Formats: sequence, structure tokens, C-alpha cells
Amino acid sequence: MFRSKVGALIGALALAVLVTASADAQKKKKTPRNSKKVTVDTTARKSADSARKSSLSPTAMKPYKEVVTADMKSAKGYFTVHRKDDKFFFEIPKNIFGRDILIVSRISKASADMRNGSSGYAGDQIGETVYRFEKGPANKLFLRRISFSEYAGDSTTAMFASVTKNNVQAIAMSFPIAAISPDSSAVVIDATDFLNSDNDILYFENKKLKDRAGMGGQQNDRSYIDYVHAFSGNIEVHAVKTYSAGMNPTASSYTVELNSSLVLLPAVPMKPRIQDSRVGYFAVGFKDFDADPQGVQPTIYVKRWRLEPKPEDMEKYKRGELVAPKKPIVFYIDPVTPKKWVPYLMQGVNDWQKAFEKAGFKNAIYAREAPTREEDSTWSIDDASHSAIIYRPSAIANAMGPSVADPRSGEIIESHIFWYHNVMSVLHDWYMMQCAAVDPRARKLEFDDTLMGSLIRFVSSHEVGHTLGLLHNFGSSSTVPVEKLRDKAWVEAHGHTPSIMDYARFNYVAQPEDHISEAGLFPRINDYDKWAIQWGYSLYPQYKTPQEEKRALAKIVTDSLKANHRLWFGSEMEPVDPRAQNEDLGDDAVLAGTYGIKNLKRILPQLASWTTVADGDYDKLFQHYAGLYSQFSRYIGHALKYVGGMYRTEKVGGQPGPVFELVPYTVQKKALGFINDQLFTTPLWLKNDDILSKVEQMRMPVMFGVELNKLQQDAIDNIITRNRLSRMWWNEQANPGKKVYTVADLFNDMNKGIFAELYAGKSVDSYRRNLQKIYVGRLIQQVFVAGDPLSTIQMGGYHISQTDIMYVMKDVMRQQQQLCRKVLQSGSVDKLTRMHLQDIISRIDAGFKMEQQTVK
Repeated sequence: MFRSKVGALIGALALAVLVTASADAQKKKKTPRNSKKVTVDTTARKSADSARKSSLSPTAMKPYKEVVTADMKSAKGYFTVHRKDDKFFFEIPKNIFGRDILIVSRISKASADMRNGSSGYAGDQIGETVYRFEKGPANKLFLRRISFSEYAGDSTTAMFASVTKNNVQAIAMSFPIAAISPDSSAVVIDATDFLNSDNDILYFENKKLKDRAGMGGQQNDRSYIDYVHAFSGNIEVHAVKTYSAGMNPTASSYTVELNSSLVLLPAVPMKPRIQDSRVGYFAVGFKDFDADPQGVQPTIYVKRWRLEPKPEDMEKYKRGELVAPKKPIVFYIDPVTPKKWVPYLMQGVNDWQKAFEKAGFKNAIYAREAPTREEDSTWSIDDASHSAIIYRPSAIANAMGPSVADPRSGEIIESHIFWYHNVMSVLHDWYMMQCAAVDPRARKLEFDDTLMGSLIRFVSSHEVGHTLGLLHNFGSSSTVPVEKLRDKAWVEAHGHTPSIMDYARFNYVAQPEDHISEAGLFPRINDYDKWAIQWGYSLYPQYKTPQEEKRALAKIVTDSLKANHRLWFGSEMEPVDPRAQNEDLGDDAVLAGTYGIKNLKRILPQLASWTTVADGDYDKLFQHYAGLYSQFSRYIGHALKYVGGMYRTEKVGGQPGPVFELVPYTVQKKALGFINDQLFTTPLWLKNDDILSKVEQMRMPVMFGVELNKLQQDAIDNIITRNRLSRMWWNEQANPGKKVYTVADLFNDMNKGIFAELYAGKSVDSYRRNLQKIYVGRLIQQVFVAGDPLSTIQMGGYHISQTDIMYVMKDVMRQQQQLCRKVLQSGSVDKLTRMHLQDIISRIDAGFKMEQQTVK
């Protein structure tokens, strides 16, 4: 959903005005002009008047001292919290009425029974919404939920009034005002029921998490408020909640600890920066009714921290001197993190300091160990004013770096990075499969702490990059010539990818004879990352509006990209550009994959000795053998994306050259040839009899023939898709006279590779017979079986039956039948091959007959 900024909406969206509770607001009754005098029973009249006034009068208030009693404990923040036993009162100043308050809720301590996949852990965010307090009628205080989906900034226009009229903000909660402060500057409300209830304002706004865990209703007798802490910029509510287990048969109830942070957003939002799609940033946005006088367009602001010089340093900053920011970015390390990994996590944060120097700031970001309870009893890692790296003792192999931002401007308020314990296992396996051929340290089940520490440091830096606003840059590694990845001096100086935000894990291209050290194998914060931080965090006070700044920054980006192609950003969401892939390296995925496979061939014979322990079983051997298959499959997948691919280069008006370009004919043909050679030609090097002899029969999926069929099936299913074929077909039609890799070229190359023995009149072994059946079966499925042939292809809304693609595939199958008959007639092949060829002919015939019956 798009979100909007709020500064100009504060006054417009407030639907109630402040009123007082004084008697002056009551209107005197007047006797109607021609009324008659009537005698009534006085007692009855007083009783009726009392009942009527009770139903119409404002909620009764008490003197301040009767509500906020002397025996209460009070904590002063941007509003004051009074507590006595289990009763809580909020004293809310009138000067924050209408101010935006971001409520962020998290699980502080979780129950193991409630977990579902990667959710249900301490630190999980379960709510994030903006609210405002406002005075309502009848001595009530409203809490209004604020949406930022649409915006019109000019209050003098009819459009402003229309947008406001159609964006009434929901009243989420109503509180009776219990008292007014002695100086009339604040109101007091009883917040006890609000804090104790199971509401979606403070707690599970994300109800899906509760549903997935089977959590039912709150059990009030086993739920309570632990504390409410008040600070100048945030209020922290910590609750212990018990929920029924619903339909979960393994538990009767769940007890969890939840933390809600009520963060007072700045009265004046940070000056936003408008997105440039050529620099990868997370963003917030809204439908802007002012930006286009004859339409509606989205306005999108990037997410970034508010880094500003101290007032006394502004002139130094303008002169280009490095200055310390007024408020640096600080990440606290979860106290439960294993101590030996803390320095590496901290270094992963501190490594970003050099990038911020490009934006004019020194010491802009750093990590600290969180204070202990003894050092600061009010400090909490769940506090939304603190950013932290949270350690999770989980079997999940992952790490995440989300952030919370002001929806009005994109200002990042805080971030909790989640570090799952088992991410170390996937780091181990990646590094072994990609670098064990060149780094002896990677040839064992348990890495030394220094090596694992370096791996943790790299992932820490990557996740911190996300919290700074940076998206994945899957295209970065494609700017590096593959052969440079084997050049020791070059790659150690420049790194194997220009961005740590890429998924270019390690330099698998490097060969043993290259003698490349860790500096040339590991990712690092590099050219793109520093440039992206410079773009996002440099200040330009000379530009008064985001629109003025956007024009200036657009030229900077254009000039920078022209001067240095290593700054190119390739989105992870790009579906058809082979340059923007995860886990790949270099500007030629085929050549890079060739080098990678050479290293896998070196690793496989040693795998048993590296992963087997004397007193253990072969589970780790099985795990790493499967991991080697997966790495091989990645290399195949990288090449496959070139087939039918299209280069997409984001540009702005005035930049020369096309945005969309077809992957050249020679590159696509080379990619299909690589798949033929490396996968469709049986990769017998993967068949390691020593390892297979140690694998239990119940683990049939790892047996060579079965696993090979799976790899080949995946590749063929990926190549022969209606989407890919439709894209190739229309690209061919749109480029007459140009050398385009066509659908016919694709099937011709696949036929020659997959049916190579038949073209040579030779017998076919069992592996290749299975491959040929998979290939023919996929064609039959796509032409005759797979859904309605009139189903829409997600490429411009074309129907595949409205093209000639079906005819081409049918012709391919007829050619295959002719080839099979020719070989059968020659009598040059063995019995199993003859049976196989007859089966291919029969399968295709059955498909055509099924089509004829469907037509009838």
C-alpha cells in the first residue's frame, strides 16, 4: 500500500476541535413563546430531569488530586504515566494532541509452542501503525488511526478538500477524561483497561501470526502489565500475556511477553528524498493528487536515517569537512549473543563508517554492547528508540535486517536485525562448496573461529546495509569481467563484486593456481555501496524542496553511471534480465559456471574425508553431497536465464540508449550449449560411488540417477514455459531482419543436444533415455495437457493459441517421431533403445489423438 507524508494533513484530517468542560459551554433553556403554564409533580419532574441530564451531559470528571493521588508512582516522558498497584493513568499534554505517534509492537519473549516457520520468535514485529490523540465531545479523548495512502498538499484547492473528505481517519479508541491537570495543560485518562485488553493497537495488529500459531483469546487471569516506562521521545509498555491454545493439540495455552513502543514522531518531518530507481533503496509512498495537474501519480520517498550536522558544524559540513552527526546510528548487540561472535557482529556495523564519510560524516554509525540490567534498569532491547542485533537460538539458517520508518518522510526510526544461530551452518556450506578448492581452511566440518568470524562479519554488514535503506543489488557482480576474478592483484584490490548488497557470496571462479587470498574471495562494502550511501545521506541545504533536490540528484546519478559502470543497480525483482541474478558472478554466467564446475569436480573426491568423523554417521556427508548438487544446479540456472532474456537498464529522460535490449543471439545460443554440455550430456562426474555406497536406501533422492533426473526435469520445465516461449516469439516478430534467437532455434538446439545419439544412429543409455522421455513429456504437457491452451500468458495479455508457438511445438514432436522411425528402420540400435523409440512415438501419437477427441 502506498503511504503519504503527513505534515500538511495534520490540521486537515483532525475532525474534532478542543473543547472545554466549563459550564460556559452549556446553553440556557428558553421557555417557548406561546407555552402554557402546567402544574406537575415536583418530585417526578426532578427525577425525569436527572435521568435526562445524566444521558446527555459530558462524562463526569473528578478533581485532579482525587484521580492522581499522592501515593502513585509517576514517570515523566512526552506524557506522564501514573501507577498504583495494577492501575495505570496517562496524563497527556494538550500540546501533543494531533501529533503523530508511531506504535511499534514486538514479541519480547516467545513461547516455543507458538512458532511457525521463521515467525514467533523474540524480536518479531507484530504491529506498526501511526495514531493521534485528539479531544472529542462529551469529555472524551479519541485515539485515531492514521493512514497515509493519499495526499494533496495545497489547502487552497478544491482537490485538497476532496481528498480530505474521502480520507476520514478511523477512531480506534475512546477514553473518558478522568481529570484535567491543575494548570489545564493536560488531560488524565484511565489506561488500565486499554493496557490489559487484547487490542490490535498495542499488541497483535498482525493477527495472522496468532492464527498461524493457533493462539486463541487472552486469558485475563494470567495476563498482566509488567511495566510502563516513559521517556522524552517514547513510551514503553511491557506486558505478559497468556492466550488459549485454540486448536493446537500440543499446548493448552501460550504465555508470551510483548513490548509496545509509542514513539512520538517529529513535529516537523525530515526533509524527504525522492526515489531514483537507478539507486536501490527501500521506500515509502503515496498517491499524490498535486504532482500531476491532469492525473494522479505516486510520490515515493526513500527510507534513510536522519543524519544532520550539529548546528555549530553546519558551515564545516558545507565546506566539505567531515563532521560527526548530531545523532549517530547506534546498534546494540543482544546480551544473549555468544561472546566470541560479538566482535565480528560489531565490526560488520563499524565497517560502514567509511561509506558515510563519502556523505560528509565521520563516526556516523557504530555498534555497542547492550547495557546490563545492573548498569541501566530502564534500558530494554525492545525499546523502539534503540536499534539492535538480536540473537535467535534457532535452527533456521537466516538473518534479516528490517527497519521501522516514518511514513511521512521515510525517516528510519529504528531497526532490529535478527541473527539466527543456524545461519552459521549455511555460511559453512556456501563457503565449502564455493571456495574449498582454493582455501584449505574450508575443508573441514567445523571452521576455525577466525574464519567463521569473518563470515559472520560479512553477513552482519549485509544486513546492516538493509537497515540503512539499501535494497539487494543483484546486478552488481555482472559489471565485473569474469577473468578479472582470477587476477590476484586486481580482485584482491577491487573485490569480486562492487556491492555487499549483492547475493554474490564468494569468489567461486578463482582457481587453485590463482593463489587468491581471502581479500579476493569475500564480499566487502564496495564502490556501489559507498556511492549509494553518498546519494542517500549527503545533505543539499541549497535546495528548498524535494523536487528541486530530485532534479539535481538525477544529474549526479546520470553523470556517475556514465563515468563508472560498476555503480549499476540491478533489482532482485527483475524477472528477465540475466545480469540481475542471485548467487552469480561476473559478466558471463556461462564462463563463470564453467570455472565453478571445475572447482566442484575438485571438491567432490575429497568430500567424504572432509565431512566424515570417526565416531559419527554419514549425515554430514549426505548433507554436503546434496549441497554440491545444489551448487551445480545454480550454475545451470544462471545460464538458463539468458535464454529468452532481455537486458533492462533503468534510465531517466535525457539519458541516451534504450532501456530494453534483447540478449544477443550468440549469448543465448552459448547458454543453451552450456546446458546441453554440462547437464543434458550426462554429468557422470557427479556419480561418486564411494559416497553413494554410504547412503542409506531410504535416501533414494540422492541416488545418482534419481537426482540427475530431477535436475534435468527442473531445467527442461524451466526452459519450456509458455511465458518464456511467448516472450521469445514476440521478440522475434518485433525485430524482423535482426539476428534473434528464435523459438525454432531453441528447439533445434535442444533436439540436437538431447537426441544426439539418434542423429548419429547410436544406441541410447538409460540416463539419456530418461532425459529424452522428460523432454518429450514436457512438450506433450504444454501442448495437449497443461490447462486451457487459451489461457493468458503474462506477457502483454497475449494468448499462446493466438501465436504460432503451438504449431512450432507440434512440428518439433513430429520431427522427433520421424527421427525415431528413421533410427528404428536403420536397425543400428540395441533392443532397449528400440523399445524406447517406439514408446516415444506412441506417447506423441496419444497426445495428437487426445487433441482430436477434444476438438470433436
